[in-house]
Amino acid sequence: MEQAGPRGAHGSPGVGIPDVRTASTRVPAQPQAADVERERERNAAAGVAPGASSGAAADAEVRGSAARGEHTHSEPPPIPRPRAESARPVVQRASVRGQILDALRGALVAGELAPGEVYSAPLLGERFGVSATPVREAMQQLALEGAVEVVPNRGFRVVERGTHELAELAEIRALIEVPVMLRLARTVPAARWAELRPLADATVRAASLGCRATYAESDRVFHRAVLALAGNQQLVRIADDLHRRAQWPLVGGPATRGRADLVADAAEHTALLEALTAQNLPVVQSLVREHFAGA
Repeated sequence: MEQAGPRGAHGSPGVGIPDVRTASTRVPAQPQAADVERERERNAAAGVAPGASSGAAADAEVRGSAARGEHTHSEPPPIPRPRAESARPVVQRASVRGQILDALRGALVAGELAPGEVYSAPLLGERFGVSATPVREAMQQLALEGAVEVVPNRGFRVVERGTHELAELAEIRALIEVPVMLRLARTVPAARWAELRPLADATVRAASLGCRATYAESDRVFHRAVLALAGNQQLVRIADDLHRRAQWPLVGGPATRGRADLVADAAEHTALLEALTAQNLPVVQSLVREHFAGA
């Protein structure tokens, strides 16, 4: 509701006449000459034309402060852009851990990490020229795979395995892979098997070097390629895990297999390809079972 103004001389309400008893006219303070001069100088520095509104002057002042790198209350400070010359490649920890994991797997297969022995992450880090962190992370992955076990405040102990566990792994691999191999022998054309011949030859060359770690990797590559023809990635993953575990050294046994053993094992790859190409199912089954048992 509007407030009624004072009545006029004839008793009618006054129109447009402010009530001086309730509202007083406020006069803004007049700037001094020195203040006017300082304001003119600030506007000139900010690029504001003479006579511009105070809002434009304030905006110009904010822009000027931001350009000088000063913080203003009306806007957040600008985010500095990185200079191109300061950009450096970032080393991903995951890649370092992956390299250390591969190196530890190779050392494990080669017998350089002996069953029952405890290895600390800092000492292994010195060996590989890295900090203990990626080594510890890689060792934790090996613990998940069953290759090592954690020893609190000491490090990681290489798991001790016997021939019984190796026989169990061979049985499981045969149960999984033999039916798949027989199905592939009946369905895969000969040309596809010929494409795998270079992988079989690579295992022969690796075996001739006598390095168990090098041969173990080429051996897994060949078997993965064969099983991949089934089009089942879960099968490939599970079979590869079993294959890797079968390559770990045995407690009380020789640290490494001899060159002759590796060469004989690699020759079975070539024979298996020939049987698969000829669709000779009895030979395929026999070779796969013997290959797993000998591994």
